[in-house]
Parts: sequence; C-alpha cells; structure tokens
Amino acid sequence: MLHAVIMAGGFGTRFWPASRANRPKQLLNLSGPRSMIQATVDRLAGLVPPERILVVTNERLVGPISEQLPELFRSSILGEPCKRDTAPCIGWAAALIAQHDPEGLLVVMPSDHVIPAVAPFQAAIRLGAELVEHEPRRIVTFGIAPTYPAEIFGYVERGEALAESTAGLPVYRVKKFREKPPIETARAYLAAGDFYWNSGIFVWRARTILEALAERQPAMFAHLQAIAAAAGTPDQQSVLSREFAAIRPISIDYAVMEQADDVVVVEAPFAWDDVGGWQSLARLHADDENCNTILGKHLGVNTQGTIVRGSDDHLIVTLGLRDCLIVHTPDATLVANKHDEEAIRQVVKQLEARGWDEYL
Repeated sequence: MLHAVIMAGGFGTRFWPASRANRPKQLLNLSGPRSMIQATVDRLAGLVPPERILVVTNERLVGPISEQLPELFRSSILGEPCKRDTAPCIGWAAALIAQHDPEGLLVVMPSDHVIPAVAPFQAAIRLGAELVEHEPRRIVTFGIAPTYPAEIFGYVERGEALAESTAGLPVYRVKKFREKPPIETARAYLAAGDFYWNSGIFVWRARTILEALAERQPAMFAHLQAIAAAAGTPDQQSVLSREFAAIRPISIDYAVMEQADDVVVVEAPFAWDDVGGWQSLARLHADDENCNTILGKHLGVNTQGTIVRGSDDHLIVTLGLRDCLIVHTPDATLVANKHDEEAIRQVVKQLEARGWDEYL
C-alpha cells in the first residue's frame, strides 16, 4: 500500500513577521485560499487515503495542524519533542508504518511546496511507486528541470537513462547529489543540461529506508526502534522525549541518499516552487504594470518592483519605492530591501536575544 509522509516541522523564519513559532509558513495562505499544508494534503486526494497519511511536525504545532486538517486522525500528526532534521523525522514515520505494513511504499514530501497541477504530480508519484515495485530496494526522487541558475536549491546530477521513456517520463540513474551552489556553479549546471533541482520528494519502501538507517546510522535506528516499540503504551511520551532528544541531527540526504546505490531520478512533469522566502510571492502571483506584487489593500505612487503583503482592512501606501519588501501584520511590520531577505534570519535572532518572544 502507498502511504504519505508529510514533513511539516519547519519554522519559516524568512517569512517573518507573518510566519511565527505557533503559525509558521506551512500554516499560512501564501499561494492560494488554502494553507500550504492543506494544499499538500489536497494534492494527495485519490492517491493516498487520509488514514494512510502521516504528518511529522514539532509538538507545539500538533494542535494547530489538527485544526487545519480535520480529515486526518489526531494520532496521524506526530509531534517531535525537539528539532533533529529530516532523517529522524522520516525514520520515525517509517518505523511506525512498518509495524503494520512492513512492505508499504512511502511517498515523502515537504509541506511547503507549491505544485499547482495535481494530475501530473500524481502520475509522477504512481510511476515512482511502479519503479520501486519493480526493484524493491530502489529509491526514487523527482528532479525539476531548472529554468534559471538558482543558488537556493540543491541539485541532482543525472547519469545514464534507466529507459528511453517510462509512462512518458524520462528516468535516470542518479550520478550525484549536489549542495546549493554559488552562482557561477549554478550557471554551469544550467548550461550542462544534466542537472535537476532537487525537489525533496521521494518514494521508497518503509523497509528499505529503515534498513539503510540501520546500516548507516545504527545509533539513530536504535532510538527510533525504541520509540516505535513504545507507541500506544503509557510510556509513549516519556520514551519519545528521551530517545528522540538523544538522536544526532542529520538530513536524509547525508544519512542515506548520498550513500545509496540504486537511486533514480524521474524528471518531474509538474510545475514546482520551493517557496523559500518573500520573493517567491513574485513567482506565484501576477505582477501589476509596475512589476509590483500586491497582496492586500495598497496604493502605490512611483513604486516599482516592490512586494507588499497586508490585509484588505488595512491600507498600505508606498511612495517612491523600488525593490522593497513590506509585510504588515497586526503586531509587527517589516520594511526591507527585497534582495536582502536572507537577513530576516538575523532579525529573528535579535528578537530572541532581546527576549521579545511575543514577536516570534
């Protein structure tokens, strides 16, 4: 059976002040009328039933996510007691699924991607599942054909073709995973034509990922096994808190993907955006005649290339601005150069240092 694991533990720091600790970006409506995590679950309709969907988040978000996703069982929303990166997150979900479906297939995905077209997304996931069914120890990832030399995405370098065409989609052996590159390297990747953006979406068997963790991350695997064994018992929470905190943080890329043997990449037939920061809104929403991206009530005079996000009951007026970012919330407003949005992380750190937790 096909199960879905949705990773929803991020804090969305670069989307401050809209993104807060108790309402991070995956719970915000950034690309449409539904929140990002709601849209992620909507995308699975007809592919994976609600009872086979697990969401892994941090424990403070279990309640808010449950409210946004009433179609899921409360027990299907797993709350991590501390942040330990993607490998423990995925391993925990796989260990729970394997208890009742050891041969189960997992599609693993983040909660904060924008994929507008559902049909090609589901077709690609079905193909991934078929590829794993054919070779049970295989790992499948999905590569996005790059359209510009992005420095903000990881890359997948493709090798030989697995087949000329499978269900109309090109499939290749993975030659190597590449970290987020500097601009010159990203340009070289784009020119080479055999690199994809790494979508961070995977298909594999629960057994395969657990065996990989047991082999390459034995200490982590032991902690995850203890957590899974305590599930449903009176000691569940105390065991989870103790064992999860003892895990060394590591990403699934470092823990498994970069060392695995049979990894293939499907060239994704769907549009995709990682929505990493406020400038993503310019890619997701139509610009006005002055290349401004406006969400909310706004009056602009001599304003160009500016991103404004507010509300319909609060007027934002801009005069003589170029390439700015303005985000208004009820208790905090950000005004910045839109090309300097990475520095928002520093703003959040300074708020923490000052003890202004009410703004975090």
